Amino acid sequence: SEMNKPQAEGKVHLQRQTWSRQMDFIMSCVGFAVGLGNVWRFPYLCFKNGGGVFLIPYVLMVFVGGVPVFFLEIALGQFMKQGGVATWNIAPLFKGLGMASMVIVFFCNTYYIMVLVWGLYFLAHSFTSPLPWATCGHEWNTVNCTTNFSRVCFNQSLSPSPPNVSSLNTSASCLEHTGLRSSVMEFWERKVLRLSGGLDEVGDISGYMVLCLLATWVIVYFCIWKGVKSAGKVVYFTAVFPYLVLVVLFFHGVSLPGALNGIIYYLKPNWSKLSEAQVWIDAATQIFFSYAIGLGALTALGSYNRFNNNCYQDAFILALINSGTSFFAGFVVFSVLGFMAAEQGVDISNVAESGPGLAFIAYPKAVSLMPLAPLWAVLFFLMLLVLGLDSQFVGVEGFITGIMDMLPPKSFLGSQRREVIVAICCFTCFTIDLSMVTQGGMYVFQLFDYYSASGITLLWQAFWECVVVAWVYGADRFMDNVACMIGYRPLPYMKWCWSYVTPVVCMAVFLFHVVNYKRLVYNAVYVYPWWGEVLGWFLALSSMLCIPLTVLYKLLHCKGTLMEVRLSLILWWTQGHYWAQLQKGRPVKDRMTPAGHNLVRQVMSCNRATVHM
Repeated sequence: SEMNKPQAEGKVHLQRQTWSRQMDFIMSCVGFAVGLGNVWRFPYLCFKNGGGVFLIPYVLMVFVGGVPVFFLEIALGQFMKQGGVATWNIAPLFKGLGMASMVIVFFCNTYYIMVLVWGLYFLAHSFTSPLPWATCGHEWNTVNCTTNFSRVCFNQSLSPSPPNVSSLNTSASCLEHTGLRSSVMEFWERKVLRLSGGLDEVGDISGYMVLCLLATWVIVYFCIWKGVKSAGKVVYFTAVFPYLVLVVLFFHGVSLPGALNGIIYYLKPNWSKLSEAQVWIDAATQIFFSYAIGLGALTALGSYNRFNNNCYQDAFILALINSGTSFFAGFVVFSVLGFMAAEQGVDISNVAESGPGLAFIAYPKAVSLMPLAPLWAVLFFLMLLVLGLDSQFVGVEGFITGIMDMLPPKSFLGSQRREVIVAICCFTCFTIDLSMVTQGGMYVFQLFDYYSASGITLLWQAFWECVVVAWVYGADRFMDNVACMIGYRPLPYMKWCWSYVTPVVCMAVFLFHVVNYKRLVYNAVYVYPWWGEVLGWFLALSSMLCIPLTVLYKLLHCKGTLMEVRLSLILWWTQGHYWAQLQKGRPVKDRMTPAGHNLVRQVMSCNRATVHM
């Protein structure tokens, strides 16, 4: 990638990489935002919430929540030329927003990689025929293991009832009601997870899983160690390859017997669902989850754009790609689930799953029933691995960008090469991940997934992002900044969303989650102990409290009255104006007194912006 050369005196001094071409940015955003949530969560939510009717609240939430915040984060990074932390210098009082996003993305990077580890483990076991999870008689199987699905499940299918499946439920199989266990379930729980009895039963570490974990982190490291110079090239493969596999799996899936029934089940409208609050909550939560909002990574990716890049147009293109992928993935998933239900003689509701239950139980089971099973298993898990890999390394890239923007250049860490900083961060996450490759690792994984980067934390983050930009910095000022970059003002609907609609939606869904909070349960059986929930809330509050605590700290330690603090915030807009003009190479008309210059310099100095006037 090209490097920005030092500017002449009177211009902003920046030494920041930029994308070699704009398509690098588009592909990186596609790779990051389009991930496993599109494939394993959206189709299930669509089936659960009224089929095709779910698209109505989903599309509405895209335009009032997804696109406005998605655009806000990218535009903010592009304008400020900073990562997820330093970019919130636009409102120094709320710099805790950047810290909160760093905490969330750190937790997300730490636990999300376990999905890739499990996928790599399955991939390594997909080169044998028959597949190891397709048969019983292995060392990990029990006497209750069976592969004769149709005979055992026939009576269950006569009176099907929709299962109560959470995002991490891994049991929705009629076999469990008879005391028998499917071979796939035993491979997953007894071979891959080696599941213990609870969070307090840690057990030993799996050597094979440690090797898979190490291999995955090594891949991530070498994808991003050179910054956007390396990540921008790797993402062309990691973003495009899953689409090729999805298309292949789609054409294969629709050719299977029973596929049409699965697709009808996926899209069949149930209009009564529109009156249920949970449907709208699921739509909003899925948008913020799949669009990767609130993690700071989108801001980091935007910071590598050219100043005049049309990020407004990019936001709509990326939203279309993201949501379109989710919708298309539903056809791929439910065509296979329809075949699987027909093959086992059960209702589709008994095989429909979400989360790891779909990726590591339902789909592997379906693959084992197909001709040339190893081929389809390799393709599926390779797609799963690549889908998660680009989300992982772009997430880590966003975290690294934020860290390096915060480090003082003359400090010990700040003076280190980028490769060293990346290695330290990857090793730290690897060390924490060792707790998830133990026999109790799945319980730790679910704790991270449910609390640290859940709907509650992302909604809280998105709410404050909109409030700070619209009401502290000023929606009209930010619209002017965007106009300086792209040459025209975005539609007024963006300002209305930032100011009113999106914050209201975020807070309403947030309060719904809090009021309807339920204790964390694994597999609908194991209830987490009280100390486990305390640990989970610690993970959630460690990011959420960054915002109010930072505000309180700055108010208590800043010099002057509240009116003077307000003055400094107003003057910060002046810096934004200067910054935009200088980036475009325009002369700035100086109407400020020397005292005014000094005050602006002080405000900008506090926020690490080097502007010479």
